[in-house]
Amino acid sequence: MKTVLITGASSGIGKACAFVFAESGIQNLIICGRRMDRLEELKSNLLKLHSLEIQILSFDIRSFDECKHALNSLPEELKSIDVLINNAGLAKGLDFIHEGKLEDWETMLDTNIKGLLYMTKLISAGMVSRQSGHIINICSTAGKEVYPKGNVYCASKFAVDALTKAIRQDLVSCGIRVSQVAPGHVENTEFALNRFDGDVERSKIYSDFNPLTAKDVADAIYFIASRPAHVNIQDILMMGTQQASSTVIDRSGRNYDAPTS
Repeated sequence: MKTVLITGASSGIGKACAFVFAESGIQNLIICGRRMDRLEELKSNLLKLHSLEIQILSFDIRSFDECKHALNSLPEELKSIDVLINNAGLAKGLDFIHEGKLEDWETMLDTNIKGLLYMTKLISAGMVSRQSGHIINICSTAGKEVYPKGNVYCASKFAVDALTKAIRQDLVSCGIRVSQVAPGHVENTEFALNRFDGDVERSKIYSDFNPLTAKDVADAIYFIASRPAHVNIQDILMMGTQQASSTVIDRSGRNYDAPTS
């Protein structure tokens, strides 16, 4: 792979992917997000460690026009994207269906589904013309099983699961691989902070068990992307050892933290 584009790269899994792929020796990395300051800091930190071309695209993935404009602004040599990592996504709110906020629903649907569709439509066209490429979607255990008060977020991730399967069938004759990773709880992300509207105390949900880390998920994504061209890992479902399902978690303590002296 030569050129990799990551959406939602300013934090969490997307940021971890940037480090993992940069370390792998790729030539070109395109990091996308809305927070330019975070993206510039990420680029600076990556270039201190690795030698590669890094392009920043700052735009709102919920707008098709912004997605199109951002991709059109790329230099010609970066427009042939080999790997698209559709990572941008979020949860907003944790409410019973009759108490949910419309603005939360619209944010999740516009980001988790429409944003993925916009980027896939725009980038897959080039992949089809070249008869090669790899699309990796970030799903969730919430796309495999629902849980109380997860209604619209779960629905958005079920949609990601279905779209991954459908896109794969649409593009299989074009030599394009389509995959996904569906992680459970992941720390080193802003997931809980976004879900609870920046409430730091409510977002402290990992104090009594060890979830996955963002790098754990990034490593799985890189594993998918680095298989030989004839191999497509279609789906990886992964959770921390203390998580058995969306609702069954061993909260007996952070049993896998490194011991402190």
